[in-house]
Amino acid sequence: MHKNTNALVKAIRFATLAAVAAPASVMAGGFSLNEQSASQMGVANAGAAANPENATTVLFNPAGMSQLSGTNISFGAAVLDIDAEAKSGAEASNQLGGDVEGSRGGDIADPAVLPNFYMTHEVNDSIDVGFGIHAPYGLAADYDNDFKGRYFADKTELTAIAFTPSVSVNNGKGLSMGIGLNIMYAEGRLSRFQDPALLEAGIGQAIGQPVSLEDPYADVEGDDVGVTFRVGFLYELSEKTQLGLTAQTGTELDLEGDIEISNFPDLANPMGPTKTLTEQVRVPLAIPESATLGVRHELTSDVTLLAGATYARWGRFEELDIVSRRDAPGEASSVTGYPYINHVTEEWKNTWQFNVGSIWQATPEWALKAGYAFDESPVDEYVTARIPSEDRHWLTLGAQWKDVQSGWAVDVAVGTLIFADDAKVDDREYSHSDPTGAPTSDANYTAEYDLSAWSAAFEVSKAF
Repeated sequence: MHKNTNALVKAIRFATLAAVAAPASVMAGGFSLNEQSASQMGVANAGAAANPENATTVLFNPAGMSQLSGTNISFGAAVLDIDAEAKSGAEASNQLGGDVEGSRGGDIADPAVLPNFYMTHEVNDSIDVGFGIHAPYGLAADYDNDFKGRYFADKTELTAIAFTPSVSVNNGKGLSMGIGLNIMYAEGRLSRFQDPALLEAGIGQAIGQPVSLEDPYADVEGDDVGVTFRVGFLYELSEKTQLGLTAQTGTELDLEGDIEISNFPDLANPMGPTKTLTEQVRVPLAIPESATLGVRHELTSDVTLLAGATYARWGRFEELDIVSRRDAPGEASSVTGYPYINHVTEEWKNTWQFNVGSIWQATPEWALKAGYAFDESPVDEYVTARIPSEDRHWLTLGAQWKDVQSGWAVDVAVGTLIFADDAKVDDREYSHSDPTGAPTSDANYTAEYDLSAWSAAFEVSKAF
């Protein structure tokens, strides 16, 4: 009996090694969000670092506050709706190589609402201060419970809100510099069903007869506060042309919370009631450094051209680990491995985003906008069910009504995302000790995903 119990424990340890979830996004550009301002979205964020139209410059380039007079506020919201669904032909196998039956998982993303608020104030001729509240990062995905790839993905949620105090100074000769903080609160939830194949084999060996188990369910929730710094420069080359440059530091969030593995067999009584395993864990999550260059040029009195480029160091997101916070193995890590309860190989790559746009001042009150951006996906070789991502093209249109006398302005914008190709998922399990080596089991999920998305935003601004 002692020999059989050891075999059972080893089987359960191996089966649970990859039983918990990892965050991901169907968005290109990692899990960052472009929809931060309707006025900038109208031109696909082109030249945002060099085009301080209103108080949203707190986010895009704090140096731009120096070109705003008095007190300014901007507030609004964006709606983002992504359609992501596996096509027919999706296949899945369990850890012993057997077929996994189920559905394609349905449309995994629901519409998301992204609010924002920005304010600037001119202290004197040389100094301006500002503040913003916005959602810089986020993702959400939820598969149907009978999804074929349920042993790789179920629910994924990441919500981040940033508070951004900023200050800018200018030399009165066309050069401005700004600095700002992004104080971010982030919370996430990661879950999936656990593959019972090895559990069934281990218990069957221990009791001498075949068994069939319900799928255990692994669920992790956690939160953290992190800080990044942004520095920006704005230089007027001439009355018609100016350049903007911003750079933001990266950080690593350490989402601390608990893992709960429910419906798990009781090792002392494998055929009796199941139990729930819990343990305090942390999930490191890398936020990348980035740099943005923007240019704004007044082609005529009515037409303004904008362009920009952003480089983001997503390559620092190499792996996603769920790590025990205990000094010794706990309920979950005693059967999964200590201290690494789970490992997911990410190996993302650094990315570029390129933007072009234009503004046509059709009348003194009305301006029409258009923009295009190419957004590179950081997901490369290790494309998973949680990250069915691809490069995308972003096309936007916008309109602005502005009453110069009263200081009120209203912006609206719409955009559509066209993905360069179907996302080709090939999801497998790897070990923390050899993250790019051979898979640790025969578990596999392969599929191609149809991806599309649209967004819409409005913004109200006031200059006092």
